[in-house]
Amino acid sequence: MIYALLLAAATLIEKYAGTEAAKTIIYYSPVIILLQVLIVASFIAVSVKQRLFRKPNWGFRCIHIAFIVILLGALVTHIFGEEGMIHLREGQNTSRMVVRTNKGDEYRDLPFNIELKEFILTYYPGSSSPSSFESILIIQEDGKMTEKSVSVNNVLNIKGYRLFQSSYDMDEKGTILSVNKDIPGRQITYIGYFLLIIGFILFLTLKNSRLRTLIRSLKQLRTFALPLTALMSLTPLMSLNAQNTPADKIEFLKENKINSNHAQKFGALALQSLDGRIKPVNTFSSELLRKLHKSDHIWGMNSDQFLLSLLTFPEKWMHVPFIQNNYSYIEFFDSDGDYKLREKIDEIYHTPPSERNKFERDLLKLDEQINIFHQLLHLRMLNIFPDKGSTNHQWYAPGDDFNFRNRRDSLFVSSVMPLYLSSIQTGLETGNWEKADEVVNSIHIFQLENDTSSGINAKKIKAELMYNKLNIFRQCKKIYLIFGCILLLLAITSLFVEYKWIAKIIPLLSLFILGGFLYHIFGMGLRWYIAGYAPWSNSYETMIFASLISILAGIIFYRQSKIVYALAVLFGGVILFVAGLNWTDPQISSLIPVLKSPWLMFHVAVIMISYGFFGISFLLGLTNLVLLKANKKKKNETIFLRIKELSIINEISLWIGLSFLTAGAFLGAIWANESWGRYWGWDPKETWTLITIIAYVLVTHAAFMNKRDNPKWINMGSVIAFLCVLMTYFGVNYFLSGMHSYG
Repeated sequence: MIYALLLAAATLIEKYAGTEAAKTIIYYSPVIILLQVLIVASFIAVSVKQRLFRKPNWGFRCIHIAFIVILLGALVTHIFGEEGMIHLREGQNTSRMVVRTNKGDEYRDLPFNIELKEFILTYYPGSSSPSSFESILIIQEDGKMTEKSVSVNNVLNIKGYRLFQSSYDMDEKGTILSVNKDIPGRQITYIGYFLLIIGFILFLTLKNSRLRTLIRSLKQLRTFALPLTALMSLTPLMSLNAQNTPADKIEFLKENKINSNHAQKFGALALQSLDGRIKPVNTFSSELLRKLHKSDHIWGMNSDQFLLSLLTFPEKWMHVPFIQNNYSYIEFFDSDGDYKLREKIDEIYHTPPSERNKFERDLLKLDEQINIFHQLLHLRMLNIFPDKGSTNHQWYAPGDDFNFRNRRDSLFVSSVMPLYLSSIQTGLETGNWEKADEVVNSIHIFQLENDTSSGINAKKIKAELMYNKLNIFRQCKKIYLIFGCILLLLAITSLFVEYKWIAKIIPLLSLFILGGFLYHIFGMGLRWYIAGYAPWSNSYETMIFASLISILAGIIFYRQSKIVYALAVLFGGVILFVAGLNWTDPQISSLIPVLKSPWLMFHVAVIMISYGFFGISFLLGLTNLVLLKANKKKKNETIFLRIKELSIINEISLWIGLSFLTAGAFLGAIWANESWGRYWGWDPKETWTLITIIAYVLVTHAAFMNKRDNPKWINMGSVIAFLCVLMTYFGVNYFLSGMHSYG
């Protein structure tokens, strides 16, 4: 516990005093090393005293020996490992690396010479977002010269040294490489990881393991109904603001609503986003309306109708207070046309991000919304015209400063938008949308003829349009919350009065929940197909995946307890509810270079599986604590037995979650070693993951010290430990910083 508290303090020290201070004061201090040695020593002493190694439990042996081996590998790395940096400009060579120490930078000689022949930075088509970066090096060793490359997630090994592509100079003429030499430490550590995975497999499968013992204990208990004293329901808070709106302009916009069929055709056009991804205009308009208005619809208009209305009647929309439901664009400019927020925004940008308060952060978001609206007024951002003469496959918007090599293309792009907006007005006046449909079709033909990068994938565009229309995860949220609540109410009712119809209707409700679960899987698969990578690369995606795992955990416990099943379904619905809030970003984006690795799929998936089981334990812990309070004097034996049953299920869920979390953390360590050259760097996300592991280790091991068979402590522990999960998942991203900030 002291070890975990010191690590938590170190993350705060790093935030306010810097990484080197945190390493000097805590991470690499004698106190931390002593604590690690004491942890190993105490385990060995307890094992000898309790004769633990005489018991035929190979899973137990592998897991605990693995941690000793991992710590031994870390010690070898700390003592004998070398780690440094090399900065090279094109044409420059060196045979030394820079090593940072407490005394300052030092130079260490390398047994080879490297020269940077060329640095190559590849962008996503038509964007300024890096897709990958690579250094072409000339290596001179033992009198021989060879040309080799190093890139993100592609390590270069030379004479026991490993070179990693770390960063690059802003002018794209220089590279920054991290260098690592740690052969014995890495090998010992990897042996520890292997033992750990084997240990968890044995722990989950062997008959004499703690997990299987708990399952047998659960089967021995009689089945009783679980009474609850109260049912808490989650109600979304809504804020309604009365406001004086220009009714005439709003009424005009409502009456001149764009034809939905034509808007759908416009939404099916391809568009290049700022990060280079080709997506339907419908996706762009949906993201746009959510960004400006925090909603998918406005006055009966969908996002495509809204975008076309904005482009057609910009003067009207400038005066409408729809930005964040309160403000109009025109309010932010004085009578001379000067931006009212300019001075304050400039002042905020001169303040370090860590020192900005909530008001300043919110003001920056508002400034972003005003800038987006401003660009739309000038027909920018709508990048629907590909330039086949562009070297980086750039797409342009009607309001951009473009100059196509083909004069005919330039004339088409410059004239088609005025023609299109005119045809929309004609359609509104006459009700005939054929002309507008023809213009949209001509833009589509232009896109196909000029898309030299083959970025337009008709099947993916169609799939994304279907994904947007179905709004799968919102529908799943409704299914989980509604049927989960009904299931929980029926389960509670059956505790007091036994009705045969309840026993029959619960499986029927489960069919609807199972249908939602399968629909959820379909949505994840569809998003995977559209994005081209496993959909758990950011906060939104990991939440919808955690929701899926929560439902899966409930299905696993269905036969043991309907209460657990109902709570799991409700928890899955709540996670989707949180994922759908305005502060999350559901858009599909291009992956940053470091995430282009197969390790992403395994590492994040395993971690999120653990979070799903920890969430179930959290809800079970809360439920049991309420029941323990209500049955404090153990007057009702039925309730006490039911508490004991749910406590066993809670511990099973805790062990499964701890197994997956630990395995996921060390899968991430392997990924880090392959990408950054170190398997552990005390990054805040890594540190809080370790703290979370320690917290759940304390909770699960407390069960072995519980001489009175009192379930209070493990239930209370499952509630308190979940705070560490919330801190690791949310807190680190929003309050701390580090190499995992992209999450």
